[in-house]
Amino acid sequence: MLPWVRVKHLASHLLGRVAARLSADWQLKYGHPIYLVETFVERDRFRGTCYRAAGWRRVGLTTGRSRNDKDFQLQVPAKEIYLQPLGADWRRRLLA
Repeated sequence: MLPWVRVKHLASHLLGRVAARLSADWQLKYGHPIYLVETFVERDRFRGTCYRAAGWRRVGLTTGRSRNDKDFQLQVPAKEIYLQPLGADWRRRLLA
């Protein structure tokens, strides 16, 4: 971080700015918008404070398996799941 940059609550500020333009940027690149984003926070290492401060919703926990776990053997740390809607009508659009 450059020494002259002074922004209160920088992490949640940046998350908010990125979320505000994400769907429009996606639309330009891929030709369709997105309505909901998700992230995963390793709860043994982090508290998810910046996501909660930016308005993300904690919706649950992962099971501690990864997408590469074909044999039901691989164990990874459980993560908290956070969602951020990108528009007021996100639920209707996802269920359409």
